Amino acid sequence: MTKNIAKSALWVTVSEVFFNLSGFIIHSALGRFMGPSDYGTYGLIITLTTTVIILIGNGIPTAMAKYISEFFENDAKMVLVIKKQAVIAQTILISVITLIFYFSANYISMILGDMRLVPLFQLSTLIIPAFALASFYFSYYTGLHRFNMQATLKTVRSVFRILFVVSLAYFFSVKGAVIGYVLAPFSVFMVAYAIDKFKMRKELEAQVKTQPKNYLPKFEIKKLLNYAWQIIFFFLAYELLISIDLYMVKGISHDSRLTGIYNAVLTVGRIPYYIFYAMTIFLLPMISRSTAEKNHKKTGEILNQSLRIMLLLLVPMIILMSVFSEPILFDFYGKKYISGANSMSILEYGVGFLTIFYVLSFAMNGAGKTKIPMWISIFGVALNVVLNYFLIKKFSIIGSAIATSITSFVITILMLYFLYREFGTFIKLKSFWKAFLGGILLYFLAIHCSQGPIISIFWSLTLFAFYLIFLYAIGELSMNDIAYAKDLIKRKKNKKMEEAFSGNEPEA
Repeated sequence: MTKNIAKSALWVTVSEVFFNLSGFIIHSALGRFMGPSDYGTYGLIITLTTTVIILIGNGIPTAMAKYISEFFENDAKMVLVIKKQAVIAQTILISVITLIFYFSANYISMILGDMRLVPLFQLSTLIIPAFALASFYFSYYTGLHRFNMQATLKTVRSVFRILFVVSLAYFFSVKGAVIGYVLAPFSVFMVAYAIDKFKMRKELEAQVKTQPKNYLPKFEIKKLLNYAWQIIFFFLAYELLISIDLYMVKGISHDSRLTGIYNAVLTVGRIPYYIFYAMTIFLLPMISRSTAEKNHKKTGEILNQSLRIMLLLLVPMIILMSVFSEPILFDFYGKKYISGANSMSILEYGVGFLTIFYVLSFAMNGAGKTKIPMWISIFGVALNVVLNYFLIKKFSIIGSAIATSITSFVITILMLYFLYREFGTFIKLKSFWKAFLGGILLYFLAIHCSQGPIISIFWSLTLFAFYLIFLYAIGELSMNDIAYAKDLIKRKKNKKMEEAFSGNEPEA
């Protein structure tokens, strides 16, 4: 099953950008007509519920994607066996978690100091099975390397999110938004299930007919669960790591308005993280396959290319969003939220480190080194809680931004150390210093630009282009990089890019 990885990378990235753009449209709309207080409540309900399903519900599907990616090209029977085992395990797990969450609504609301949240948390319980159903198929198609299919589903989900969440929230406020978050993923699941039933399963069954009839593959569910529980703990720790500051702001300040403002800061500030999430979709199955083949050279090439791309693109994103934090918040949420600009300026640098950490964690998970990102994430949660506790009391939401940024830097350094220890891969110092130099120059130019809501967009695009030209002038960007980008845009098959990302050996 030959794949044009370069073309797939384009579509998955575009779908991720569109998906997260839909999220910003939702947050911007809800933040404007709900107001900071109701928007803060909405943020707490949705963030906690989706955190539960992401950290627990994605463990088994991620394990399924890893193992399917090792067999999808030449063992269709094994693919179907792995999928069946994953369905059984996921159904049991999600049923248990849904019931636990429903009956925990009173305790959660008590901890947050607001018993009015109880019925909303109980209603949001329905998000868990709906989200799990949709996410299962995202992981399934990722394991099959059907990235275009996965991208299509992601785009469909974006449309459903805007349609259901915004319309229902407009008429029924927070309760309507919660119902919208149930209907959107469930609708996507119905589409994904239909594609599987009428297309994907028939293709796999056709491949099964070519395999020996007496071949009955076995895949122990223990193997799936052993990998999944470590992924679950990683997701648990990571989601707590990136959201614990919001809950500590609420728990320490007891101020819904301040919580709503910080929720806006977190939502907009994570734009770079959302964009680079697309890389995790490719890294896990690719690294899983290369390590299963014991091809360490291929693994190193994939990781080196990923690190370079993140380094070159994250630097200008983080700097520009930090400098133009006030107009960005105004553009998304209006003037009620611009008091969070200073917090966002600080938090943005932490987001940059968190993005690198998250992407590289998936590389580790794909290689089967699941305990490394898991333990680093757990350490990060502990450090973030301690720093947030003291700094929020002293500096309010600015203190929370400082705490998260310090924690993000520490865990990223730890991840880079283990990456080097396991694979001999590290950020090339030459690329690092060139990106750093370009970033410093970009920062000093940006702080002298005007910061109006509209003009800041112009300056951001202009300065980003200047940064790329500067890298080209000092030799960090080459004509080959530009050619790759042109081929992607034109949707032409680019063998060099495919080899760089997939690690395939060049054809003779």
